[in-house]
Amino acid sequence: MSNGLFRVPVPVNEPVYDYLPGSPERQELQKQLSRMSSREIEIPARIGGRKVRTGKLAEITMPHDHGHVLGHYHKCRKAEVNRAIQAALDAREAWAAMPWQERAAIFLKAADLLAGPYRQILNASTMLGQSKTAHQAEIDSACEMIDFFRFNPFYMEQVYSEQPESNPGCWNMLEHRGLEGFVFAVTPFNFTSIAGNLPTAPALMGNTVVWKPASSAVYSAHFIMDLLEEAGLPAGVINMVPGSGGEVGDPVLASPDLAGIHFTGSTEVFKNMWATVGQNIGKYKYYPRIVGETGGKDFVFADKSADIPSLVTGLIRGAFEYQGQKCSAASRAFIPASIWERVKKGLQKQASQIKVGDPTDFTNFMGAVIDQNAYKTITSYISYAKRTRGHSILHGGEYSSRKGYFIEPTIVQARTPDSKLLQEEIFGPVLTIYVYPDKSIDRALKICNEGSAYALTGAVFAQDRYAVSKIADALRHTAGNFYINDKPTGAVVGQQPFGGGRASGTNDKAGSMLNLVRWVNPRTIKETFVPPTDFRYPFMQED
Repeated sequence: MSNGLFRVPVPVNEPVYDYLPGSPERQELQKQLSRMSSREIEIPARIGGRKVRTGKLAEITMPHDHGHVLGHYHKCRKAEVNRAIQAALDAREAWAAMPWQERAAIFLKAADLLAGPYRQILNASTMLGQSKTAHQAEIDSACEMIDFFRFNPFYMEQVYSEQPESNPGCWNMLEHRGLEGFVFAVTPFNFTSIAGNLPTAPALMGNTVVWKPASSAVYSAHFIMDLLEEAGLPAGVINMVPGSGGEVGDPVLASPDLAGIHFTGSTEVFKNMWATVGQNIGKYKYYPRIVGETGGKDFVFADKSADIPSLVTGLIRGAFEYQGQKCSAASRAFIPASIWERVKKGLQKQASQIKVGDPTDFTNFMGAVIDQNAYKTITSYISYAKRTRGHSILHGGEYSSRKGYFIEPTIVQARTPDSKLLQEEIFGPVLTIYVYPDKSIDRALKICNEGSAYALTGAVFAQDRYAVSKIADALRHTAGNFYINDKPTGAVVGQQPFGGGRASGTNDKAGSMLNLVRWVNPRTIKETFVPPTDFRYPFMQED
């Protein structure tokens, strides 16, 4: 056992590469894309440090070229899930007993590996498997995941450093134990960094994990496991079990050893999981910790004093980067009538310059949506807008799934505030505009606040500081991440801890100390140096 007051290196955010023509990083990424797209791979489950092949295979294809097969993965069922649970339980005691700085070192090493030899492997796998552009992959699967691996150990040290005061004659201490049982991590397709963070944040704090990645993102998840194993993660600490939601989730939620859930995905799925936990509460050995981020109907609210070019660019980037498949994507905008014509002209001009296509063509701004189900859901909203009174398609509205699941960036004007395009999460490249009379700003703020069940991200654009203050105050509970004169996307680890309330989740702020404290079970310890030897108190003496 080492003796020392260890300090984690102070983290800084990983610099984002630009991938300019002729740059070394662009050439390296293009070579990696060529290598990975030219071969098919077989992806096993990872259980107890072993690669497990179930024989029940599912195909992995490119969203932008669904005839191009990248590989096949082995789907897990109840038997494999139960093996993974047991592997996590078997590994828990030794992992929890490992000195905290040793756990930290594994993820700090993973960060350096990802910043170096794994950078373009994760970027290329995210581009090919999830149809992200080079920039969107770089800020996600490289930089944000590196930041999680560097900042979380730093926050862990802060958690452990918080200690109670002691009176003379005693010493009060606080220790943070990992949860008993195992943590279930459920990760989405749209951010490789979330797929890396949700299982590793609880693991860092001394927990062992059963991880179900999204079926449409198993390709990049496979390389995350390669990275973690090379960094020295012991067998059984994180067990990756790809498969359908029911075949993986049902046996996990039925296990009496379930200690926590770390989730990012749809509101409906999260509510169903929470309901199942409630129904099973009498079966569990512990009260499971439930942490979830579940989506949004994110807004941009403009004042008449808004800078038009900044507002237009914020809307275009916020709505259409990564095809709008971000929980934080700008999905609805409230624009005052006095500036609307100039905003509309700017939106139409910029949107007309967006190229949609294969992300390996670096001139494209948008790729394809993730799969056929997403394509059908998103295009149903566009079809609704085309056929329903009170809606106008201002740009886009066309789509094709012949080769890939491509949807044009689509801008819709809704003339009534009860339009479902202003209320429901679409999770695709559809921006809906509501134009309000300048004198009715209070009503527009009320519509923005009450018109959606979600409260994840939002933004105000205004040059008038009175307007900024008024709008921010009126929308105080409408977003967990709020932006002033910026798009409502792009939260950075260590700068804007991410999460929202209402139907958007439990707001436990990934990328901060607030998230990590959810994965520990504190114990207070009091040591009295010279304990009393007589039960009588001074007040009991006779007069």
